[in-house]
Amino acid sequence: MRRPRPPESPDGGCQAPSLHVVPDGSDIAPATVTDDEAMRVALAEAGIAAAAGDVPVGAVVIAGGEIVARRHNEREATCDPTAHAEVLALQDAAAVLGSWRLSGASLVVTLEPCVMCAGAALAGRVARIVFGAYDPKGGACGSLYNVCVDPRLNHEAAVVSGVLAEECADLLQSWFADRRLGDGA
Repeated sequence: MRRPRPPESPDGGCQAPSLHVVPDGSDIAPATVTDDEAMRVALAEAGIAAAAGDVPVGAVVIAGGEIVARRHNEREATCDPTAHAEVLALQDAAAVLGSWRLSGASLVVTLEPCVMCAGAALAGRVARIVFGAYDPKGGACGSLYNVCVDPRLNHEAAVVSGVLAEECADLLQSWFADRRLGDGA
């Protein structure tokens, strides 16, 4: 089932669809969020994905020094191959900010974005992509491809890699190990 396109507001911006909100109030961020703090929030989102039986990847978008969106992979729950944490977080951030142009924003994600997610970040004009664990089999921000700094494209984004990399990699490795042992769904 495709997400409906948010209706336009009278001033031409986007109206926010219902957003992912964590019920314990932990979605409220301090006014200036560091990359490490944002990555810890993304790791919490990744844990939600793992508990739901999805690959544990979490993402947040920082704009104006605050976390404006946080999501996790939902491919299994939605039967949607594009429901990666990054894409969902970018969609929510655009709705919150009222524009698809996320100029000056940072996308923080536990795993190096794939080509689709890096492309979505570039399409949204994010300024920075911050990731934890490298993805040598599908990473598009330096490992396999380097989409974010390709001068042939109309936008580039700075890339910060390896933030809490060990914690991010450990979560993914243990989740996949559990799957191989038959402990997962």
